[in-house]
Amino acid sequence: MSIRIEQLARSFGPIEAVKGIDLDVARAETFGFLGPNGAGKSTTIKMLCTLLRPTSGRAWVNGYDIARQAAAVRQSIGIVFQDPTLDEYLTAEQNLSFHCMIYHTPARTRKGRIRDVLNLVGLEARGGDLVKTFSGGMKRRLEIARGLLHEPQTLFLDEPTVGLDPQTRRSVWDYVLQLRARTGLTIFMTTHYMEEAEYCDRVAIIDGGRIIALDTPAALKRMVGNDVVRIALPEADRAAAELARWLGRPVGRDDGSVQIEGTNGPALAAEAISHLALAGLAVAGVSVRTPTMDDVFVQLTGRAIRDESAGAKDRMGAHMRSRGRLRR
Repeated sequence: MSIRIEQLARSFGPIEAVKGIDLDVARAETFGFLGPNGAGKSTTIKMLCTLLRPTSGRAWVNGYDIARQAAAVRQSIGIVFQDPTLDEYLTAEQNLSFHCMIYHTPARTRKGRIRDVLNLVGLEARGGDLVKTFSGGMKRRLEIARGLLHEPQTLFLDEPTVGLDPQTRRSVWDYVLQLRARTGLTIFMTTHYMEEAEYCDRVAIIDGGRIIALDTPAALKRMVGNDVVRIALPEADRAAAELARWLGRPVGRDDGSVQIEGTNGPALAAEAISHLALAGLAVAGVSVRTPTMDDVFVQLTGRAIRDESAGAKDRMGAHMRSRGRLRR
């Protein structure tokens, strides 16, 4: 087991950021912690990385107790923080060399390790360039390379693609998954981007400091419902009757289209179109909608993740303003 958590909790004054969570993460697993800003994701990851002490509960990372063996935990993990921490006025290689010194990497192996991690993230040709000349995606890849320098067993990614455009986010994830395939790393990542959960083997949804769901992305989406196939055609009434006889159940009918549901939307759509063609019915258009992680979050919490993100920011802002008034 790479990570084990038992009733882990953390409070900041009256605010309970994390409320006694239990969790196990297997070795070589890509595990996602999904939730809005203020849900407890970053607080949890900081406790696991020994940057925050728990208020209560226990956790082990790579077999080490986060409270009693903090130094061993830090040596066994790599971290990519939410906020950029590179020195932009140094080259990529200089940034990595400085990190090697912090982790006491033997001088005789530093150049080789730096070359290897730059190759891993596709920056081997840019090692001598100043970081300020890098794009946002290249900087993220360099931070991932830095987190891998000391050959950790587990890599923590705290909102690794925040602020990046969708295309760059996909590019960063391509590199992360290639790294996992090549190195066997355990990857523990937090995000509030719903689509990023699809890259994970399992996902825990955290809301209000508690884990409210935990499963594979596919299983979580099945909680919401089936795929929905909508077929537009001129003779919708006749098509609805034909499909109802074929499926043995009622078929939805809506303004020039029919709607059917199943567990494999694309396959169901193909079979339905074939059946309608045999019945002499011409199809004008087809769409397939599968449940998303957004749908899962709304189903579980009754609100969209963006709405909760705004609310969490408002609550934290009010708490900080209150603390400021008390100090005055």
